[in-house]
Amino acid sequence: MKTRIASLILLLQVVAVAAFAQNYKIDLSKSTLNWRAEKITGFHEGTISLKAGSFKVENGTLTSGSFAIDMNSIKVTDLEDAETNGKLVGHLKSEDFFDVAKSPEATFTITKPVDLSKSVADVTGILTIKGISKPLTFKTVIIKVGNAYTFNANSIVVDRTKYNVRYGSGSFFEGLGDKVIYDEFVIKLKLGAGQ
Repeated sequence: MKTRIASLILLLQVVAVAAFAQNYKIDLSKSTLNWRAEKITGFHEGTISLKAGSFKVENGTLTSGSFAIDMNSIKVTDLEDAETNGKLVGHLKSEDFFDVAKSPEATFTITKPVDLSKSVADVTGILTIKGISKPLTFKTVIIKVGNAYTFNANSIVVDRTKYNVRYGSGSFFEGLGDKVIYDEFVIKLKLGAGQ
């Protein structure tokens, strides 16, 4: 009898935990990723498409999650001339930069719980680019409406050299003069998600 009661209590605990665990899927139609890279003589900016993503919420805390980025979707939005634009996009996809043929996907995986009751929180995880994984932390604004979440991170700073993207870097090459491209680029990320 005691064994049955103990088993019943354990089952109820498992069911209770499961009831509070909710899975969310990234809504690609409500998600965007913009990038901006600067150099001594100016800047370039553009977009990259997200592929897929999901996360789990337990008792108001985001406990795990990840999303993938389609590196082949890189676009440049500041150059109007089609030929110049195409050349830059091709260069960004080449071995000099993101080597998209070999590494068509980048990923971000959350490694620390995020308290979703806050309006602004730190998100910590692992960013993988070109098969190289490095820790990354950034701030995000959290908005919840009904059963949907929106995460707005307006300033995710990434050091490209940590991912073996060193073209035009003054940290690795001398004598570049005004052709230096700064090591850090900035991502503006909006993630919409629902059940």
